[in-house]
Amino acid sequence: MNGPRPLVFAHRGGADALPEHTLAAYLRALDEGADGVECDVRLTRDGHLVCVHDRRLDRTSNGRGRVSAKTLAELEELDFASWHPAAATEALQADHVRLLTLERLISTLRDHGGPVRLLIETKHPSRYGAEVERRLVEILHRYGLAKPKPNDPIQVTVMSFAALALRRVRRLAPDIPTVYLLDIVPPGVGRGRLPFGARIAGPGISLIRSRPQLVSALRAAGHQAYVWTVNEAPDLDLVLAQRPDGIISDRPKFVLDRLKNVPPV
Repeated sequence: MNGPRPLVFAHRGGADALPEHTLAAYLRALDEGADGVECDVRLTRDGHLVCVHDRRLDRTSNGRGRVSAKTLAELEELDFASWHPAAATEALQADHVRLLTLERLISTLRDHGGPVRLLIETKHPSRYGAEVERRLVEILHRYGLAKPKPNDPIQVTVMSFAALALRRVRRLAPDIPTVYLLDIVPPGVGRGRLPFGARIAGPGISLIRSRPQLVSALRAAGHQAYVWTVNEAPDLDLVLAQRPDGIISDRPKFVLDRLKNVPPV
């Protein structure tokens, strides 16, 4: 491709190579050169934000039930790695594959050195509603990330499929960039309009397959576009032709290898 390359984000830390949402995955993605990482956050029964995608624990742990019904202590007793094929072949540190809280992820990124972008998706619907965003912004303030500055080592962007969640973030932390995630095209978005509170569009790869000019339309309307989850060569070629600002992938090294010698945006 001509011109600067898109930013490359490790989806759930790079969920293809290592168990998703584990420090092992995030650290490997950073070591391999990812520009940023993505995580999903859910609120526990006792008010902690943890990095877990699914509402229920069954797929990615040896636990059962809903994340929101468990305390942090209960979740920390579970195994979040053995389900992944890499657990049988990789020498993974026990401390790097246990449940990951958002605060621990932020601390790890800060200590790792070098600038990194952190995409945080708040998951809805949630029994805790607006408390998810309130707690998130509280944490960002504590780490000095709610009012981003150009030289901050961590640059945070908040994402959601829920427009209401993005409006909450806009009200609580107006300087934080926000991404409106899309798996369909709501009225107006196809012409480049995003809901109030959203500053970046986040279309899924299945949407780009069916509407390959969507990224171009969004960019023409003045919006950036981050496309998820781009894992295969034909999809990457399709997306790159539209010149997105960011690519979110379970296989960040695969994307980076395809984009060698192209400077980031």
